[in-house]
Formats: sequence, C-alpha cells, structure tokens
Amino acid sequence: MASLPFSSPPEMEYEYAIGDMVEVLCDYENEDEDRVHDWLKGLVVQIDDNLVAVQFPEKVYLTDGWMVPDHVLWYRHDSSKIRQPRKRAH
Repeated sequence: MASLPFSSPPEMEYEYAIGDMVEVLCDYENEDEDRVHDWLKGLVVQIDDNLVAVQFPEKVYLTDGWMVPDHVLWYRHDSSKIRQPRKRAH
C-alpha cells in the first residue's frame, strides 16, 4: 500500500467550541426542585469527532430517570436536541 504524505491531519470543523454556551433539550430540576423537560443552558466542555459534552449547574437526568452525577450530557453534533442559545422575550 502506498503511503500518502501530508504535513498534518485534516482539521475538523465543528459548529460548537469548548466554552460555548448552548441550549439542550433535557430533563432537569428547576429552581423549585421540580423535574421538567425543556431547553436548558449549559457550557460545552468537551468535543470529539462524534459528540459534544455539555455541563450544567442544575441536576440533569438521563431519559431513563437516573440523575447524572457530573452534570454532563453528551450529544451528537447533528442532534436536534442541541442548539445555539435563543433570545428570550421578557
């Protein structure tokens, strides 16, 4: 097999970057400690070729009901459950 010379691996372009604020659709506890399913703002803390990790100050839950101890949920880059923050009407 012939080797292909290159100086560096190709750069991947992602919609999100570490440190970005995003909104994700998830289950979490609101300020009244009620569990709700809605959009929640979080911080992108890790990115790989397939997934984006978002961390939250609130308690977040998996779809099967388990609380996530590190408050980090992972989403695919093309998931409809992650988006840039929307401006809210006051």
